[in-house]
Amino acid sequence: MAFWEKVSNIDRRWIYLLVAIAVFFPMIFIMQFPVELTPEAEQLFDAINNLPDSSIVMLTFDYYPSAMAETRPMSIAALRHMFSKNMKVVTLSNIPLGGPTIAEDVTRAIAKEYGKVYGADYVNLGYRANYTAVMHGLASSIESIFKADFTGTPLKDLPLMQKVKNYNDIRFIFVVADNATIDYWISIVNAQYGIPVGGGVTAVVAPKMYAFIETGQLTGLLGGMKGAAEYEKLVNITGTATRGMDSQSMVHFLIIFFVVVGNIAYFATRKSEKGH
Repeated sequence: MAFWEKVSNIDRRWIYLLVAIAVFFPMIFIMQFPVELTPEAEQLFDAINNLPDSSIVMLTFDYYPSAMAETRPMSIAALRHMFSKNMKVVTLSNIPLGGPTIAEDVTRAIAKEYGKVYGADYVNLGYRANYTAVMHGLASSIESIFKADFTGTPLKDLPLMQKVKNYNDIRFIFVVADNATIDYWISIVNAQYGIPVGGGVTAVVAPKMYAFIETGQLTGLLGGMKGAAEYEKLVNITGTATRGMDSQSMVHFLIIFFVVVGNIAYFATRKSEKGH
């Protein structure tokens, strides 16, 4: 029983080391654990995939930097999907802190991979305060709300925005959010103006979104890092969400292993003590 006694008294720092290895190993080496697709993720993918090539779509960056681990991979996967179909993408943010900058950095990086030209293939409108007023205003005239884009260029000087005047010119809106702004995209833009809206949200926001899926007001849903990993699988990329889920899986396996071994060690040493 000396072995089980040693296991019971193992230095906790060895456990911390093993957990650290389990976290970082999948970040370096691709593990490719199975990712089970949900109907909501497939519905969102199909909604975009079934649009004609070169359609004009909108992608929102309605999340704070603190939620980037879950939401940024969704934005990246969505952009890869859209650009692979030669879609024209209009981005904006209803979050003043970080949202417009994240949109700028992510969109320009992915656009460069696909050889897309700013102003012709994609535009970042940036941020305007009072998102409910913004959502209503975009229905009549985008230029009435955004006189210029994120960089200060007048919309009239951007070829893409000469084609996009209001919601009537947009085929689909993909909302990526970590807060209640998605509720207003649904209740205002979808319910009042009839524009299809799909959502990618943090895990804590996702549960209440399923009611909108059931009513047909939300066309597809990604929930948390798992949802982001699902979309990465659908667009055939191995991104940070897939690696993140692999890390979670490794740590979960390790925790289960520790629990099983710990219980065996406990009962083995207890039996030994009774024998003495």
